[in-house]
Amino acid sequence: MDPRETPETGSSVSTRLEDVWVCIVWNDPVNLMDYVTHVFQIHFGWPRAKAEKKMLEVHERGRSVVSSGSLERTESDVQAMHSFGLWATMRRSGE
Repeated sequence: MDPRETPETGSSVSTRLEDVWVCIVWNDPVNLMDYVTHVFQIHFGWPRAKAEKKMLEVHERGRSVVSSGSLERTESDVQAMHSFGLWATMRRSGE
């Protein structure tokens, strides 16, 4: 059995520390575009132009990857987006 497989399910569960995770912010019918831009500026420290570009990606494409990194860092970004009232999820990069 692969060392990443669990005996219960036989499915592969990777716990490698080097895995790269991404934080995805999803479009929602609640938050205004200016507010989303503001959140990106405050949390990520982005200049207005970059924050607006990412906000437009969320608005027009339905989602945008706003950060990537370790599991812990990405979890923190997702929690921060939730604390601002934005819809966010995370997944391994490349999935």
